[in-house]
Amino acid sequence: MSLPEISSLSPLPDDQLLSTLDLLFEPSPSLHSLALPILRSSQFSSYAELITSVGEQLRSLSSKAFPSQDRSINPGVPTGGDEESKKQLLDILGSHPRLGEKKLTALSGLSKEEQGHLRGEIERLMEMNRVYEERFPGLRYVVWVNGRSTTEIEENAGRRVNRGNYTAEVEEIIQAMCDIAKDRARKLGAN
Repeated sequence: MSLPEISSLSPLPDDQLLSTLDLLFEPSPSLHSLALPILRSSQFSSYAELITSVGEQLRSLSSKAFPSQDRSINPGVPTGGDEESKKQLLDILGSHPRLGEKKLTALSGLSKEEQGHLRGEIERLMEMNRVYEERFPGLRYVVWVNGRSTTEIEENAGRRVNRGNYTAEVEEIIQAMCDIAKDRARKLGAN
């Protein structure tokens, strides 16, 4: 697996651009439709810059899906907002595999590698996912594992569940997805 040179990205055929997105994030037709125009119309000096741009697009989509939500005082699933934006955003955020997913085929190659040291803790992680998804319907717990132990991950998930703020959680997932993508780009030798 490798990434194309960032300077040669925009003229590549769609299938190569989409493969690049899939390597950095996770396969998601909704992310493809959001990010492909960005990849086509912009020149990036680094993959970090490209990932930041995709993150900005995700935050913009979040603002349309969940407008005017005060993250400090508005727990629960937000109401209102543009339903199509909400659907697209939740499709993208849900593209990440659950931590400890038993179906190894559901994990991308990079996700398998990133979660490899967590394999012995599948039951704990599956319960954590269940509690999280019950608290945040439509979302999946996403965190940049980065060598963290299962206990550290459970503590992070517990803090986020106890905070109970849906829109703050959406922001946290977007940031985690971008952190993961930047780490993947680095591991794949990108600038």
